[in-house]
Amino acid sequence: MDTVKKFFKEWILPFGLEILVLLFLLKYVFTFVVVPTGSMIPTIDEKSILFTTRIHNVEKVQRGDILVFESEELHETLIKRLIGLPGETVVVDDEGKVTVDGVLLDEPYVVYQSDRSGEFHVPEGCYLFFGDNRKGSNDARRWDDPYIPGDKIIAKARFTLWPLPNFGVLR
Repeated sequence: MDTVKKFFKEWILPFGLEILVLLFLLKYVFTFVVVPTGSMIPTIDEKSILFTTRIHNVEKVQRGDILVFESEELHETLIKRLIGLPGETVVVDDEGKVTVDGVLLDEPYVVYQSDRSGEFHVPEGCYLFFGDNRKGSNDARRWDDPYIPGDKIIAKARFTLWPLPNFGVLR
């Protein structure tokens, strides 16, 4: 009987506690995401595995953050760059240049530019997202409803885990 108690105390109990802590962390602190498309190339390759931290206060997100969110329109989880905040007007010209409330946005991460233009008035409580690969991204510029409600934002991408040559912090 002492052997069973010792086994439970030294193996089963610690292992069970580790599982509970891991489940808590995955539910409330961080998660891992597989990137479904090449819409964020060259920043993030298709099929990359990302380490992300959960968003608990959406008011703290900033333009330029790479965020994970649920698209009700597409019925899938997406990873895109935050471009427009609530109440802002975002204009994309014929050359792909983006202005936010009349100020040109510096986007060194955009390599594959698109000529798809548009004007977006981001409603309160909503956010506007574009992919870094503007030429090959199915993003807000193409959706019927281009605005993502704040409660659909799940996490912020922090760094790439896989593939190994891309391992590192995301910017």
